[in-house]
Amino acid sequence: MQYRTFGNTGVEVSALGFGTMRLPLLEDGVTVDEKEAVAIIRRAIDAGVNYVDTAYPYHNGASELVLGKALLDGYRDKVYVADKSPMWKLEKEEDFDAILEEQLQKLKTDHIDFYLLHALNRERFEEKVKKFHLLDHMKAAREAGKIRYLGFSFHDDLETFKEIVDYTKDWDFCQIQYNYINLDYQAGQEGLHYAADRGLAVVVMEPLLGGRLANLSSHVAKLFSKEKTPVEHALDFLWNQKEVSLLLSGMGAEQQVLDNLAYADRSSVGMLKEEELKVYKEAKEIYDRMSMVDCTGCAYCMPCPFGLNIPELFKAYNLYGVYGKDRGKAEYEKQNVRSDQCRSCHHCEKVCPQNIEISQVMKRIAGVFS
Repeated sequence: MQYRTFGNTGVEVSALGFGTMRLPLLEDGVTVDEKEAVAIIRRAIDAGVNYVDTAYPYHNGASELVLGKALLDGYRDKVYVADKSPMWKLEKEEDFDAILEEQLQKLKTDHIDFYLLHALNRERFEEKVKKFHLLDHMKAAREAGKIRYLGFSFHDDLETFKEIVDYTKDWDFCQIQYNYINLDYQAGQEGLHYAADRGLAVVVMEPLLGGRLANLSSHVAKLFSKEKTPVEHALDFLWNQKEVSLLLSGMGAEQQVLDNLAYADRSSVGMLKEEELKVYKEAKEIYDRMSMVDCTGCAYCMPCPFGLNIPELFKAYNLYGVYGKDRGKAEYEKQNVRSDQCRSCHHCEKVCPQNIEISQVMKRIAGVFS
């Protein structure tokens, strides 16, 4: 395992972090397979991964519980745990402390190493962070030994990101969505450099754009060398940059863990040559012309009150954009409830980290596949 210095904290973290948003599931497709999940988390830790990330809503609250079990038997002492305060759950100041206590109990630990305010955007920054004096609560929790480092994850525009970074000198780190496609999306590459230049560690999420960079269309895939998989190409783009403190991968199977461990072992800053970097630029140009909607498959929008499987409908739409109507329609017709059943209730739009105008996209999808 390769290790990197985590901003100005002095902490050394593994280049690969384990994200627990996509743990293995049982046959019902909903319940986490605890035995397998514990096994693959420990497999990664045994190989040198020392940063594990979870959050209050992951797997409907089960992610924190499963991680707590995985970190028994001495594994807690081998890793840094990252967890997040769910901004949408905070109705008053006291909720922050109550939820933190709940998370500590679920994780079976007396402290969380890296604690983030989850999915900040302009509204949550104004109505939650400032209104409820959350930085004061975070600092009090740090003084009490319940958390160690203060951070935030982010989903909004670059201007808002810079304002949040500059809001306080108490930030130790931040977490942004970033990959070779999302260079100028949300915080983007400029935000990455902005935070790193101010001493913040930067954790990268969605390195594979919700899995889409692992399964490239043929006309994009042919640009890259066959000596590496599409996954390794995507991860290497990030590891090549010194501003990236670590990247998170949501691993749900042992083979994914083994593959990512091998890729991380070969990683280093400055590992890519100039001609390789040009390929990423060309791939982005092609991909941007064919991507229909920036859904990462996080499923925060679910469940839909009217039964739509929103991420799967978006998947069909993106397949249409990359492969053509026949491939997209084949995926679309697998859905029992289709996009023309959207009633524009906007429930999903209120929680979408990507700020997708879902009701409007559903109309376009219905038009394409009708």
